[in-house]
Amino acid sequence: MRIPKAAHTAQSWRIHEFTRDFRIEDVWAFHAPDAGPDDFPVMLQALKTAYDTRKAPAPVRFLFAVRWKLGALLGWDTPQADLGGRVPSLRDRLPTDLARTALDAAPCTDPFSEVYQLDHEAARELGNRTVHT
Repeated sequence: MRIPKAAHTAQSWRIHEFTRDFRIEDVWAFHAPDAGPDDFPVMLQALKTAYDTRKAPAPVRFLFAVRWKLGALLGWDTPQADLGGRVPSLRDRLPTDLARTALDAAPCTDPFSEVYQLDHEAARELGNRTVHT
């Protein structure tokens, strides 16, 4: 469910320390029945598990395989076209204490990269390509 931007900006989250120059496009609420504030790590792991493409149906795995092969052939996924190459990574802005937390995060098979993970807050990133016509 889409919610007001103030629902994000009013929080005292660490991400606000190094993203002051970002524009918030929209904010969404993730409804987790019977979940409390201490359930954040469990919810985060459930989301990562849900997007594990290795467990997806065969047609989905096939489409992802085609996408990654096309990306390799057309140069879409080179280090220069990714985070840190074409666009800076949020990890370059992190305070030292947050930078260490991504090392302990469970790996995932989706295209997102871990930025940091705390008991009540986490950030992952993906650098979308913009096509200008």
